[in-house]
Amino acid sequence: QVQLAESGGGLVQAGESLKLSCAASGSIFRVNAMGWYRQASGKQRELVATISSGSSTNYADSVKGRFTVSRDNAKNTVYLQMNSLKPEDTAIYYCNADVMGSIGGEYFTNSYWGQGTQVTVSL
Repeated sequence: QVQLAESGGGLVQAGESLKLSCAASGSIFRVNAMGWYRQASGKQRELVATISSGSSTNYADSVKGRFTVSRDNAKNTVYLQMNSLKPEDTAIYYCNADVMGSIGGEYFTNSYWGQGTQVTVSL
């Protein structure tokens, strides 16, 4: 019904930057809030940043001032610009979107997750 496709992860050195992208596709009527979460090895998944349909943003304290979340509503895509990366940012990053879908005139709302993209920051 709805799929989220992430891209942009990789291996970088501390202090460098990466930009993640996540595009939603499928039977979409409207995409509401979108966001990014991450899960480091041996730890629980945690919120990184969210952005509402009206572009209001929310960030984890650990990334404020370094990460910027944005979206392109025409493309149903959310981005995460990550600057001044630190080794503690190493994790699998997951995209999340609250989507109102439509199939055959019926509407439904669900929360969807991407498959995750690995971000590794070395010293």
